[in-house]
Amino acid sequence: MTLVAVAVAAAAGSDSASAQSTQLPRISVVAPKRAKPKLQRTAPKPTPPQAASANVAAPPRQMAPINTSNERLVPGAEVNAYPVTRPAEALEQAAPGLAVTQHSGEGKANQYFLRGFNLDHGTDLAITVDGMPVNMPTHGHGQGYADLNFLIPELIQSVRVRKGPYFADEGDFSSAGALHIDYLKSLDRGFWQATVGSFGYRRLLAAQSYTAGSGKLLAAFETNAYNGPWDVPDDVRKFNGLLRYSQGNADNGLSVLGMAYANKWNSTDQVAQRAIDGGVIDRWGSLNPTDGGQSSRTSLSANLTRTEGNAQTKASAYVIRQTLTLFNDFTYFLNDPVNGDQFSQTDRRTIVGGEASHTVKGRLLGFDTENTLGIQLRRDDIAVGLIKTIDRMPLSTVRQDNVGETSVGIYGQNTTRWTNWFRTVLGLRGDYFTARVNSDTPQNSGDTSDFKASPKASLIFGPFYKTEYFLSAGYGFHSNDARGATITVDPTDKTTPLQRVPLLVRSKGAEVGVRTKAIAGLESTLSVFVLDYDSEILFVGDAGTTEPSRPSRRVGVEWTNRYKVNSWLGLDVDFAYTHARFTDVDPVGNRIPGAPGIVASAGVTLGEKTGWFGSAKLRYFGPRPLIEDNSASSSPAAVVNASLGYRWDGGWRVQIDALNLFNSRSNQIEYFYDSQLRGETAPVADRHLHPLEPTAVRLTLAGPLP
Repeated sequence: MTLVAVAVAAAAGSDSASAQSTQLPRISVVAPKRAKPKLQRTAPKPTPPQAASANVAAPPRQMAPINTSNERLVPGAEVNAYPVTRPAEALEQAAPGLAVTQHSGEGKANQYFLRGFNLDHGTDLAITVDGMPVNMPTHGHGQGYADLNFLIPELIQSVRVRKGPYFADEGDFSSAGALHIDYLKSLDRGFWQATVGSFGYRRLLAAQSYTAGSGKLLAAFETNAYNGPWDVPDDVRKFNGLLRYSQGNADNGLSVLGMAYANKWNSTDQVAQRAIDGGVIDRWGSLNPTDGGQSSRTSLSANLTRTEGNAQTKASAYVIRQTLTLFNDFTYFLNDPVNGDQFSQTDRRTIVGGEASHTVKGRLLGFDTENTLGIQLRRDDIAVGLIKTIDRMPLSTVRQDNVGETSVGIYGQNTTRWTNWFRTVLGLRGDYFTARVNSDTPQNSGDTSDFKASPKASLIFGPFYKTEYFLSAGYGFHSNDARGATITVDPTDKTTPLQRVPLLVRSKGAEVGVRTKAIAGLESTLSVFVLDYDSEILFVGDAGTTEPSRPSRRVGVEWTNRYKVNSWLGLDVDFAYTHARFTDVDPVGNRIPGAPGIVASAGVTLGEKTGWFGSAKLRYFGPRPLIEDNSASSSPAAVVNASLGYRWDGGWRVQIDALNLFNSRSNQIEYFYDSQLRGETAPVADRHLHPLEPTAVRLTLAGPLP
């Protein structure tokens, strides 16, 4: 049976066979021994930001014996190896096959694509920062909304990348993948850096560590302004900062982190192609100059780790306050020929949650084994609204809701090494969600709850000649907007009945793969996966309703390569192909709108710790069907970013970045839907696009702080 056949037949998993055993990343199960095993630190040491931001190729990582090919622990130096337009784009380097784009202003959450999914603003891609969830359920703009504009890439210590529903400690939104970002605890040397560039780009970042009693205090502050190439300037005004106290080490330590972020912006949303072709606007023009928004995020979190003998306990807790106000207009004069179709979406929420896990390492029936039990809790108190507006002034309320949503996840996982070349990872997870919706339309109020049990299993063979093989399978899920689970009537007319949707939707996947380091300096992985969804139910934030979609299947191949040629030269090449289709029969077609077929990249990094350094990376984002019959599809997008700089001893650095080096006229995003321009008398089905920014140059000067 071929690898593809095995994957499709299993229809349930792989990213994690051994990745799941990395639940306790610092406990290394290497080979069966009779002596009591010791806890070992295997995580990479923090990389000073001066090196992380210097675009020097990261040294090759050793093959962790309990990792599978699709779980990677990526150091911050590698995440920051290439220049990026916006913070979240740095994650493309950590997660091969991930594409991060933007279809609106620079304060809005990014659009994510992975494994044949148009993930919108975060559905099915779980993201955390230092243990705090970024995805927002029952959100004003879209389910799973994951705003990473508060991210400071230079402070990233590492990113743990997982793909597929194969990890017992992964819950909501994680079926396609999960990205866990950890910040540095302290700096070897404080630094500052100032950047200026095209289209009014300005950024100042400073970070410093201090000794505080028996621990360390890390402080960082960032401010950023940007207009962009748009006829209506973005006028981004972003302020961002953090303060962190930490003591101890990774095995026995405490960390307390406070963060604060605020942003205001204008936005040029996607525009109708016919408006550009007809000369109504140019490529950088806007069809509603009052679109934009503002957002804020403040948080306080704590993480505790205790290790005694063969046992390790981890606990974390957080409280987050997040707000968002958006003004968008995607259809112009389709619904209201007089006032236009601008609307405001608001989201105000407080999130309280935490996690605890206990891992014991020992022997069972003569075999090395590791057992983990864990619990995850989260509570969202949400005030969410949809308001019809004109020039940001309210006209009428479409719907206003107060939602309380609580989730509890309990999981267990066993990792056993049966021989020195074979180990298994078995996991079981249970998730219970409950929500209460109080709507301004009483018929749409109510209580809802749901439960999903998700078994996981992985088999890992090897290493043989520095090569591992794995097979994984598992069940997962994503939550839907709680308002869709209680809705009964259309909020716009209060009479049209609407179909309720389940609160949780099942996914299942399988994967086979191989990872090798047989060639010195080269780490290469190849995997084949299948992922099924019972229903691609989506919340339509632009209309304030929820629409059930259709069952789907994605079958794909991923091939990733990291090659450290020598001390000053690194290469990476990634290729991902996914065949995505609806699996039911419908005359409208079986293509999944927005599902990418091919995402590929190739990059080179040059340089030592001091002296000249540079990098260049090509990313290719293939065409996507825009409607079910594929009669309209997006154009492919290719862009090259590059950098060149010089670094001195003592922490001084100068660097110049060229974004979209060859001035590609590709589009960041494309959609196909009905809209109506001013003066048109009927709706027109048309392509709507947000163009890729033209070539931009940014100059950075960085130096040490005393």
